[in-house]
This record gives sequence, C-alpha cells and structure tokens, in this order.
Amino acid sequence: MIPPALARLSRVWFPTKKRPASGVENGHAKLIRAGFLRPSHSGIFHMLPLGRRVQTKLEELVARHMEHMLAASRVSLSAVSSQSLWDKSGRLENTASELFKFSDRKNVGYLLAPTHEEEITALVAQTAKTAKDLPLRLFQITPKYRDEFRPRHGLLRGREFVMKDLYTFDSSKESALETYDSVRLVYSQIFEEMKLPVLAAKASSGNMGGNLSHEYHLPTPLGEDHVISCDSCNYVANEEVAESVLSDQVVSDTTFRVWRGITKDRTKLVNVWYPKQTQPLDGGALREYTDLDISIAEVKSLIPDLDAGVEDALPLWSTAAAAGGTAVELVNIVDCRLPLSFSESLVGTKPTIPSWPKNLTPRNQVPVSVSVQNTNQWNKDRPLNLIRIQTGDKCPSCASGHLKAEKAMELGHTFYLGTRYSEALGATILVPNDERKAVPMQMGCYGIGISRIIGAVAELLMDEKGLNWPVAIAPYSCVIVMGAGVDEQDAVEVYRQINQIGRVQAKYLDVVLDDRQKTLPWKLMDADLAGFPIIVTLGREWLAAKRLEVQCRRLGVKQAVEITELPQIIGKLHGDL
Repeated sequence: MIPPALARLSRVWFPTKKRPASGVENGHAKLIRAGFLRPSHSGIFHMLPLGRRVQTKLEELVARHMEHMLAASRVSLSAVSSQSLWDKSGRLENTASELFKFSDRKNVGYLLAPTHEEEITALVAQTAKTAKDLPLRLFQITPKYRDEFRPRHGLLRGREFVMKDLYTFDSSKESALETYDSVRLVYSQIFEEMKLPVLAAKASSGNMGGNLSHEYHLPTPLGEDHVISCDSCNYVANEEVAESVLSDQVVSDTTFRVWRGITKDRTKLVNVWYPKQTQPLDGGALREYTDLDISIAEVKSLIPDLDAGVEDALPLWSTAAAAGGTAVELVNIVDCRLPLSFSESLVGTKPTIPSWPKNLTPRNQVPVSVSVQNTNQWNKDRPLNLIRIQTGDKCPSCASGHLKAEKAMELGHTFYLGTRYSEALGATILVPNDERKAVPMQMGCYGIGISRIIGAVAELLMDEKGLNWPVAIAPYSCVIVMGAGVDEQDAVEVYRQINQIGRVQAKYLDVVLDDRQKTLPWKLMDADLAGFPIIVTLGREWLAAKRLEVQCRRLGVKQAVEITELPQIIGKLHGDL
C-alpha cells in the first residue's frame, strides 16, 4: 500500500494580506486577508483553496448525515428553472424582485433558482405514482442565486450562495410529520458535531407555505433575526411568532408615543401608538420604550404590505395625499396597554389626540379614510401587544421561566409543506385499495446554508489574531511549523507520529507541514490568521532538548511536550474542539 503523500503548505495557494492600518476587521475581512476567498462582484465571491477545503468538509459532513441517518439520495438539479413552473406554484409574482430572470432566443422565460421546490416536485411527479414509491428523500448541495437588493456581510447575505436542500415526499400527513421530527433530530446532530451553539426556534413559514417550520439560529450580535428563549424550559421561537405574558401596565394615559410606517403602495399611513413608560406588575423598575421597541412583526400581522424598510414615512404619504386621484388611508393601531378611551380619542369629528400629522395638507381638504385597530378589533386570542419581547419577560410556556431576547443568524430552516407544491404541480399518488382516486403527496423541505455557515463561523469564533475553525471543518486541523536550523526530516517524523493517532481517536485529523521558506514568526502569525486549530512548533526547544511546543489558541493551550506525548495531547485537543 502506497502511503499518502505528505501534505505541504508550499503546494497550496492561499495569498494572505497584511493587517489593515486601522486594525479593525470583521470575520469576512479576515477570510479575505487569510486567503480563503476573494470578492468577484457585488455579493459574489471566488473560493480559494483554503476556503474550498472548508466548504468541501462541511458539504461532506452534511451529506454523510443525509445519507446515513436519513437514507436520502443525492441529486444535483440544474441552476436554471422555468418561470412557468414558478407561475404554477404562485411564487413567481410573490418573489419577482429577488429572482434573476432571463429569456432564451425563443423568448421562453427562465430564472436562476434560489430554491428548487418547483423543480423537484415536477421531477418526482413524473416518476412516483403510488404509495409504494414513497417515502422518498432527495437532497442536493448546489449554488443558489438571489438578486439581493443590498448584499452585505460577505457570505452571510450574497447573491450567489451554496445550500443543502433536502426534499421529502410521504404518502400521509402522519408519516410526513414523523419525517419532519427525524430531520430535526439530524439537524441537531449536525450542528453539535461542529460544536456550534445553535438554537432551534419555532418560526413562520412565510412564502414557502405550510404551517410548521423551525429555524436554526446561531446567537451573534451580527444577526438580522431576534430569537426568544426561556431560561427554565425548552421554549425557543423566532420573534415573529414568539409570545410572552403581558407583565406591565402604563404609568399614565398621557405618556404615549407614535411610530409611523407606510405601505408599499404609499397610500396607507400607519400610526402605531404605544406607551412611553410602563410599570412592571411585580413592582420592578420603570420601562422606557422608543420606536426601536416596536414589534414590526405584530404590525405586519395587521398591515401585511407594510414597508418596514422606510425610515421616514410622512413625506411619501403626504405626497400621495396631496396629489389626489388615489384613495389614501390613515390607520391608527393602539397597543393594548393604552386604555380604550385612548382609541376613542383618535377618531370622531373632534379628535382629542392629533393623529393627523402636522405640516400636512389640512385634514378637511384631503379625502382620507381614518380607522383604529385595538385589542377589541384584534381577531386573535391574545392582547394586541405592539412592544417587542424584552429580556426578562415571563415565559408563556412555563410558570417560573423568564425570556431572553438576543440577535441571531439563521443557518438552517425546516418546513413541513403539506400539499402546498404537490397540489399545484400535480404530484399525486393513487390511494391504496382505490386506484381511481389520486391524492397529493405530503412534502417537506429542509435547508442548510453551507456558505452562510462558513461566514457565520468566521464571525463567531474569530479573535484579534485571526480565524478559529472547529476541527470538523478546519482547512487543516493541525499544522506543523519548523524554525530555522531544524532538519526537515525531524518535522516529517513529527508529521508521521501525529498521523498514527488514527481516525478513532481524532475523527477529523488532517495534518499539514508548513515548509514554506519564511521565518518562524511569520509562519506562526500566518497559522493564527488562517485559524488552524492546533499548531505544533519545532523551534528552540526542539533544537535544545527535542521538545515540541503545542498551541491551541481557542482553548488557551501552550505547552512544551515530548514527541512521545504528542499523540495523546493532539487526540485530546481534537476531542475538545
């Protein structure tokens, strides 16, 4: 048997850059400086060799769980999808602004797929005809495309991104929900294997369809979502669907504020009235609220076409109101903490609360519809709470728990779709014992953002010196660095000693020798920047006493060891990382 070739960094291209003069870098900047990737166009990146190694290891880890734990078969669907399919599912119009659309020379409409529900459903509809053909589990790991209005944060919000998609097809709702629970368990195992503190949160299904979904979030200040979790029970939910127990009341009816929003067609001004201060029912300190505390998700539940990205709504609405020709509306939404008398003061011929904004055309000169929404009109079985959930609020799921609200980044999402796509695209099976009756297949779709995980890990684990990778996806888990005067054969022997550990003791062992013609300090700085989890150095200690220095920045380990101790120490570090 021919032994594997010695892995040498002199054979790998990863062009590193100098530290910027400002010294302030985020994870994405470190990925670029460490030579993992380079920007190509806005929101589009080239993966360089080290970045590609991380991506490959991550893809292999996820694929192994899909194949071994879920018995899923791997496919690779074309990046080009048909606009007509998306039209059948009803998503073409709803997501038009985010799609890269084009036509061929025959003027047939296509698009670059941001996801593949339509294509996979049409594919399975051609082949699966009876319950005997199900269940079916199909997954792929492929590039996706989305025309982001404002690409940002590097790999976290790009126009081209790599995702793992799993699509499941079952013959009954019961079996589909069993599949859903199985996939959720496997997702937990995937993130646990990378030792990432991911929260599985109940979520909204949005445009995907279905009525059951969970998001998998990594808590980080850079996150665009807010996740609510309980310190006592297992309650975890995205802010959009989270609930809390109302535990405060207004101090005075006269201390209120108003936040203004507008709909996407600019014809409806939304006044959100909320208390300036509240007093917790348990007698705690006063709470002060500002516009930043408004629950946009709650407002959207009443005004679905609210344009949440507008910071100053008044000029846009006043232009529409003054122009005439289009009916305009003013909607007052009142937080449940404010009394009913407050709502009444907003309407009528002589309102006592000035809901009509100042500096606009006088109200009696503009034909406008004015309405009020409060808890009395609220069609849900809970108060109309327009304030975001705060850390310390009581948990709705247990008697003793308190909630924690934190920013988080979505890394994955699971959806039970039901018949949302199978019914629209004709994916049906014949009912057992009644082959004349066809019913839609029960579907689920399950995504993990491969490139997004790379960007998220870079942000989460980086420090001042550089990146830090979990051993499961590190480009190399251990680098051997030798200084001047060290015989290369000694370094090769150390390399062999480490590789004798074996995959049982160190599952993700992947050793490389840094044999580049650079100084020892330069190579050590480069190893820190690249985020190799374990660094083994042959320097002065080796020349003087044949002792090696083992470093693990993430665990705070730095010690001199004998070569005979190396396998045990490297194996333990691997287990902890």
